[in-house]
Amino acid sequence: MPGKHQHFQEPEVGCCGKYFLFGFNIVFWVLGALFLAIGLWAWGEKGVLSNISALTDLGGLDPVWLFVVVGGVMSVLGFAGCIGALRENTFLLKFFSVFLGLIFFLELATGILAFVFKDWIRDQLNLFINNNVKAYRDDIDLQNLIDFAQEYWSCCGARGPNDWNLNIYFNCTDLNPSRERCGVPFSCCVRDPAEDVLNTQCGYDVRLKLELEQQGFIHTKGCVGQFEKWLQDNLIVVAGVFLGIALLQIFGICLAQNLVSDIKAVKANWSKWNDDFENHWLTPTVSEVLSTAGPQQNSVIGAPGLAPPSRHAFFGLGGLYPEPTFKNW
Repeated sequence: MPGKHQHFQEPEVGCCGKYFLFGFNIVFWVLGALFLAIGLWAWGEKGVLSNISALTDLGGLDPVWLFVVVGGVMSVLGFAGCIGALRENTFLLKFFSVFLGLIFFLELATGILAFVFKDWIRDQLNLFINNNVKAYRDDIDLQNLIDFAQEYWSCCGARGPNDWNLNIYFNCTDLNPSRERCGVPFSCCVRDPAEDVLNTQCGYDVRLKLELEQQGFIHTKGCVGQFEKWLQDNLIVVAGVFLGIALLQIFGICLAQNLVSDIKAVKANWSKWNDDFENHWLTPTVSEVLSTAGPQQNSVIGAPGLAPPSRHAFFGLGGLYPEPTFKNW
């Protein structure tokens, strides 16, 4: 409208988004560093750090890998997001967004493949559990993980108690001298609520009994079937957890990209301001040159065939135009 001035607000980096992203990532950074420290400490206690080849000697899964990998990924993401937001570094913020997006799509692809190839996933899970059954006595952390899973899901082995024939200490061959021969770990046993002390020998010789008799002493269902049943019973909770994680990842990506856009807008505004400043203040007009130069210089400037003075001359290097100072501005 005539008579009214329109005021345009210059672009700026939003403080709320910046410091929320900073605080959000510093928590992940600290948690990731804690997980990584726990994993390295566990490896140090087991002598793995002094003998790296021990990482490949174990036939099953070393649970410490979970702490190291998860802690390492969280530390890298937390560092990039935290420092990128605090220092307004677009490279770190883009790295944070791409890395987080890659993890999101890997999770999405894994979920889709697990839904489409259910039978193949079930077979791979059976193979994975059986490989860990073989290495049950080789690593204390793996042993504790298997015991926890069998107690939590009230199961024994991948498909049943006979899977423990794969372990050299529990198999039923005549050449096995172990006292645990034809037995199962105590985590397979049906716990008596009246027992105050855990009986770690409750699984000895139990597989020498008939299957119907075994049901009174141990769990006879496999852990793969029990795990599938647990997923079906807790499908809403599991889906809610994965949905919450996915939304957090998408929110983090959007927040980082929004911050990158704000930083680029501010930089573009500054670049435009600097160009306008140089064009307006540092480049004199022809009339200014003519008014500053003397008669002799005017005749030289206006002489045909002669090039005009260089820009450096305007700044006092050629003596035609005085060098600008803050006082003149």
